[in-house]
Amino acid sequence: MTTQRSRSLGRPTLDAVAARAGVGRGTVSRVVNGSPQVSPEARAAVEQAIAELGYVPNRAARALVTQRTDSVALVVSESGDRVFTEPFFAGIVRGVSSALLETPMQLWLAMAQSPLERERVEHHLTNQHVDGVLLLSLHDADPLPTLLEERGLPSVLGGRPARMLQPGAQPAWFVDVDNVGGARQAVEYLAVRGRKRIATIAGPQDMGAGLARLTGYTEAVAASGGRVDPNLVAYGDFSEESGAVCMRRLLEVCPDLDAVFVASDLMAFGALRTLREAGRRVPDDVAVVGFDDAPIARQADPPLTTVFQPVEEMGRQMARLLVARIRGEEIASPNILLDTRLVERGTA
Repeated sequence: MTTQRSRSLGRPTLDAVAARAGVGRGTVSRVVNGSPQVSPEARAAVEQAIAELGYVPNRAARALVTQRTDSVALVVSESGDRVFTEPFFAGIVRGVSSALLETPMQLWLAMAQSPLERERVEHHLTNQHVDGVLLLSLHDADPLPTLLEERGLPSVLGGRPARMLQPGAQPAWFVDVDNVGGARQAVEYLAVRGRKRIATIAGPQDMGAGLARLTGYTEAVAASGGRVDPNLVAYGDFSEESGAVCMRRLLEVCPDLDAVFVASDLMAFGALRTLREAGRRVPDDVAVVGFDDAPIARQADPPLTTVFQPVEEMGRQMARLLVARIRGEEIASPNILLDTRLVERGTA
């Protein structure tokens, strides 16, 4: 009865929440604004009072007081078709969203591939609209990181930029997976099983993941006593169709290849299609290992041996790192590297 009567009196105020919780107005304000300077008991009392009263913070008023918008942007430098169809991007969004549930922050998603999209996104990325930015699928020539730095907007990258793999590179805030180690493990797995002519379908070399996975391949080939044959390397763009095209090219140039490490599961799916069309049995004639452990890996025929990367955890860590930057919290490291592991199935 009390809760119903309180809600019928109009929009609950901060003072009403404070009275219900038995704390001061300042304590309620700190809880609402996400401040860590509140005891667990007081926070619990305030959160219970908010739930009972149905209190909704006035975002505009809060922005005036805190100089924050309580919004963060996830900007993906890909087309909408890829963002909404490829599992990697869905996993990142799920991870980011789950981490932001622990905060008052809202997420908005933007694709920035075409010139018009980029112009709109760049216009919106100011501290009047967002408190920070998550950047995903960046190519090295992308000006967005520099633009955000000039505007004083905190940002976190999903994936280590390709330029950071070079000596003396300028540091950046990022969350990544162990692409080099995962690729190396995949190629070593193929070599231990007696494969002699191991090809690779690499990703774009102006992206950190594409460059790092090729590095892992070359390191593993060298460690097995071989040398990298340029004819055994083809370059795709992480899409299924590019995997099919690259596999076709590799078979034409090196018909005696007996294994292929593919830098993404979607490209591997395309490669499997080409191998079927060419009459090559998998894994008898050609073994295949992908990278991602996306749902498509289990649906392949045969099921795809692949390298697992923790995509949702990557999204969660990106969001948490950005929130910590926004709040000015002390951070042990601006870089987070997550482990990968090989998942054995039927293609190798």
